[in-house]
Amino acid sequence: MSVITNIEDLKKLAQKRVPRMFFDYADSGSWTESTYRANESDFQKIKFRQRVAVNLEGRTTRSKMIGQEVSMPVAIAPTGLTGMQHADGEILAARAAKAFGIPYTLSTMSICSIETVSKGIQGHPFWFQLYVMKDRAFIESLIDRAKAAGCSALVLTLDLQILGQRHKDLKNSLSAPPKLTIPNILNMMTKPGWCMGMLGTRNREFGNIVGHVKGVADMSSLSEWTAKQFDPALNWDDVEWVKKKWGGKLILKGIQDVEDAKLAVKSGADALIVSNHGGRQLDGAQSSIESLPHIIDAVGSQIEVHMDGGIRSGQDVLKALALGAKGTYIGRAFLFGLGAMGQQGVTKALQLIHNELDLTMAFCGKTSIDQIDTSILLPGTYPK
Repeated sequence: MSVITNIEDLKKLAQKRVPRMFFDYADSGSWTESTYRANESDFQKIKFRQRVAVNLEGRTTRSKMIGQEVSMPVAIAPTGLTGMQHADGEILAARAAKAFGIPYTLSTMSICSIETVSKGIQGHPFWFQLYVMKDRAFIESLIDRAKAAGCSALVLTLDLQILGQRHKDLKNSLSAPPKLTIPNILNMMTKPGWCMGMLGTRNREFGNIVGHVKGVADMSSLSEWTAKQFDPALNWDDVEWVKKKWGGKLILKGIQDVEDAKLAVKSGADALIVSNHGGRQLDGAQSSIESLPHIIDAVGSQIEVHMDGGIRSGQDVLKALALGAKGTYIGRAFLFGLGAMGQQGVTKALQLIHNELDLTMAFCGKTSIDQIDTSILLPGTYPK
């Protein structure tokens, strides 16, 4: 195997090792995928100012996200079906995040359950992402389970009341576990390592849901249930209800508009995440990095603002921080690492991002995260 120098190298390796339907699930957006592509490409327009003859000793990337100490202002984003990129994927990613000193966020639609992940990282605190569903009793039980597992923050996703159409998932007949169609069987036969891993684990279904919802005992009924359960009636009253029920640190994910950001402040949440769901919902929406400065200008002094979408390097992290974000999230970047090499691959992704962040910060003449602002960017190249 050649030397891995960036996230793209991990992506190419993951594509070789992960069945097509699950690789495509990670590496896709809705409809034409224009927003998915813009999330990445809009970072490239932003240019740095190189500075020299600055004392660069004693550099640190340490920071805080919602008051929690982090080794760098990067968290692992919640991603559904993580345990289908690699057997026990959520546990492995959470272990890598724990060792690196950054937050791991578990998705409601994870393969490994809250309890399984907690046990897998020996009770170390992690964050839990919640979808609001029509079955409020189930939502209450999820919140209670997250509390019992010692989760230190709840990430409430607001931009998935209805599901965006992702063409690749339809063409691949995406399901967990995978439907054994002839094309899928033929494709999985070319991924022996993945298959052996899956044979060696019991975690092959949506662990937070199967066995915890009345009438849901297998994948056929589960698929039907989830399709009907995402709540199109979700509104800010529900956010208040979740906040009261949870009682701890609350982060609102999926904010792209200034008016919604102001409502997020009114809700009393601890942070918001500027995010378009990785370009997987509204195709044709603005990229996250383009939306970020407007939201910072409107509410940045009132609430902690994070951003998610398109981050593939430490340079992307630094650009987001320069524009005012207090934290960033990686989804596909860690998934590619996971699919490529399991826990080792997630660790590699984090090492790559950290190294790029540290070196680029130094080239811009800065030695700590709290020094980062638009002064490190070339005027006229970044959104305002």
